[in-house]
Amino acid sequence: MMDHVRDLASVRDATERLLTAVTKLDNAAVAEPSRLPGWSRGHVLAHLSRNADALVNVLEGRPMYASASTRDADIERDAPRPPAAQLADLRESAARFERTGAAPADWSRTVTLRNGVTDSAARVPFRRWVEIDLHHVDLGIGYELEDLPEEFVTREIDFLAERFAGHEDVPSTALVTGDGRSWTTGGGAEGGPVEVQGPAADLLGWLCGRRDGSALTVRGDRLPALPPL
Repeated sequence: MMDHVRDLASVRDATERLLTAVTKLDNAAVAEPSRLPGWSRGHVLAHLSRNADALVNVLEGRPMYASASTRDADIERDAPRPPAAQLADLRESAARFERTGAAPADWSRTVTLRNGVTDSAARVPFRRWVEIDLHHVDLGIGYELEDLPEEFVTREIDFLAERFAGHEDVPSTALVTGDGRSWTTGGGAEGGPVEVQGPAADLLGWLCGRRDGSALTVRGDRLPALPPL
């Protein structure tokens, strides 16, 4: 069961880590490429601010974004801003999300995200935590997958393993860490079973498209090609 109160606290912690890191960036650093193809660090920061507002919309029963084109245009508009403006926007949008999360609400209700995806309102804080911590890694400023909180890594692997379960393009796949934790995913494609073993950070990196899986050990067949998230 999702604990939205605990996750909101984790969102605050992740936000503070991000803000502390961003305070060290100058104009040139913000304009440099991030680890996401085609996006500067400014694009990543702008996305994080607009995502906070989008999730406020979700929790308050409005469309997450007015449209896909509006979402993209807002990110492009805000990406070139200097660090001080990016920081102010990150703080203010995070505060809006926190206020919305603190308001009395039915957290068992179903909410609608992008592209018609639905979920429990109680999962929205964790979704925000994912956005902050993975995109912090995407900035390429010293925060790596190995630095993510252990709870986060385990829960995000849980989520992604469930997301790919039964997928028609992914064979039956076991994910195993060196300390004995395991997950199963895939199963909708021919081939397998495949066992993919490695550190939890590398498993997560492969599942979420941040690493190519070359650090993982594969038994049974080649490393499955995962569909984009």
